Amino acid sequence: SVPQLTAVIGMTSYSNALAARMTTLFTPTTLHQTLGEVVAAAGRRQLRLAETEKYPHVTFFLNGGVEDVCAGESRALVPSPQVATYDLQPEMSAEGVLEAALESLRTESHDLIIMNFANPDMVGHTGSLEAAMQAVSVVDDCVGRLATAVLQAGGQMLLTADHGNCEVMWDDDYKSPHTAHTTNLVPCIHIGAHKDMHIANGRLADLAPSLLAMLGIEQPTAMTGTPLQRSNRP
Repeated sequence: SVPQLTAVIGMTSYSNALAARMTTLFTPTTLHQTLGEVVAAAGRRQLRLAETEKYPHVTFFLNGGVEDVCAGESRALVPSPQVATYDLQPEMSAEGVLEAALESLRTESHDLIIMNFANPDMVGHTGSLEAAMQAVSVVDDCVGRLATAVLQAGGQMLLTADHGNCEVMWDDDYKSPHTAHTTNLVPCIHIGAHKDMHIANGRLADLAPSLLAMLGIEQPTAMTGTPLQRSNRP
C-alpha cells in the first residue's frame, strides 16, 4: 500500500500558493528599527551601492527583506559584466562601484555609504585560484583608493565581510577546487583618523551599532549588538 501523508510541513515559507497546503515551522520575521530606518529617522542621507550580483544584499536584504526605500536613501546599481563565469573577467565591475563611491565622497552627497565589492565571492565560486588572486588584487587596489578618499574627506570606514570564500580555493579532502563559502572568521578593519581606537572581536549583529556610533546616532533597543569600537585610552 502507498503511505498517505497526513501533513506537509516546510522549514520556511516558500510561497503564498503553498501556504494553504503546507504548515511553516519558521514563519518570516518582520524587522523593525533596521539600520536604514534608524539612519533615515535621524535625518541622514545614505547610499546603497553594488554591482548587479550583490545589489539585493545592500538593499532588499539589508532593509529586512522588504523593497521599501527609506527616506534619504539613494541606490546605485553598476551592471555586472555579461560573461558565463566570472573567472573570465575577475575584475568584474569593481572600478564602477569604486567610482560611484568616490563621486559620493567628492560631492558630499551622503552621510553613510553601504557598498559591496562582489569579486572575492563571485570569482571564488569558480574554483580558479589564478582568477581569485586577480580578483583580490583588484579589490585591494579599489579599497586602498577608497580608504584614501575617505580619510581625505574626514570620514571613517569599516571594512569586513559576512563570510569567507576565496581564502580557501582547494579542498584537501576531495582533492578538488573549493567553490563554496567558508565559515572562517573574517577581518573587521576600522579606517579613520582616530588613532586611539581599535576594533574588538564581535559578530555581524555588532556592525549596525558600530556604524550608528560612528555617525553619532543613538542605538535603538531593537538592536542587540554592541559597537565594536574600543578606545585604547585608560
